Amino acid sequence: MTSVAVVICAYTQQRWGDLQDSVESAVRQPESPEVVVVIDHEPELFARATARWPGLHVVENTEERGLSGARNTGVALTDADVVAFLDDDATADEDWLGHLLAALDDPDVVGVGGRATPSWPDATGAGPYPDELLWIVGCSYRGLPETPGDVRNVIGSSMAFRRGAILLAGGFRSGIGRVGNQPLGCEETEMCIRIAQARPGARIRHEPRSNVSHRVSPDRVTMRYLRRRSYYEGISKAVLSRRVGATASLSSERTYLTEVLPGAVARELRGIGRGGGRRAWAIVVSIASTVTGYAVGRFLGGVVVRDPATRAARLPVVTP
Repeated sequence: MTSVAVVICAYTQQRWGDLQDSVESAVRQPESPEVVVVIDHEPELFARATARWPGLHVVENTEERGLSGARNTGVALTDADVVAFLDDDATADEDWLGHLLAALDDPDVVGVGGRATPSWPDATGAGPYPDELLWIVGCSYRGLPETPGDVRNVIGSSMAFRRGAILLAGGFRSGIGRVGNQPLGCEETEMCIRIAQARPGARIRHEPRSNVSHRVSPDRVTMRYLRRRSYYEGISKAVLSRRVGATASLSSERTYLTEVLPGAVARELRGIGRGGGRRAWAIVVSIASTVTGYAVGRFLGGVVVRDPATRAARLPVVTP
């Protein structure tokens, strides 16, 4: 029988309510997974989580600060055959894990990602976001397959891998991905690509029937966050392209940029007066910010400098 662990990483007490919902949704999965809660260098949150879940594995990140190190800590702690990852602000449906594990029944499938449905703040709703830009808030976006199928990479808020494949690829790499509230990304994309390079023929699947509700905080439903997250996505893509090559790192993005987004702009412009103008402008701003971030990252060599005092990522001081 396949053993499975669910790793949930957290870094701030501001999400305490969300973290409780996330952990409890993992515990309720019918497969009775091992649940590992990794606290990313936040002693007060670690003490609080330890007291709240005495029966679970609640541990501190043993690597440098950031989501990649926290995930690696969770992988190292368990010896389960499959390791699933759930964000600290995502609540899993009851059949979430079952659908992920079913996709892994195929021995060629080494990783699988599910759907992340946004849970918007009541006061703002979706704000400026058309469906094509939901990746900015960590959710499934229009352009992803709507039926199960092979993909290059998964969405980090809801995914599972064979533990052996993670180890073969060397785990999640530092120097890329989110550190605290700095909106970097691409750490799971980079690992999926490295898994494919290390194990030719390995497949990564998208399983939209596996769903989580991903909470979107009010500060993210703003044009300021949209610009900032898009800019740092460009920085992340520059780092990614230098590590694994531009062909692998940008293969999906080319189709998204040349086909999906132009169609979205045309659709939204037809809805001017019903919020379409604002959403069309958001797409344009996102494209411009991402391209700017990518250009800056490439110009500076795609290198993320780390602060020796805090170990936090310190990127070029450029206002997007």
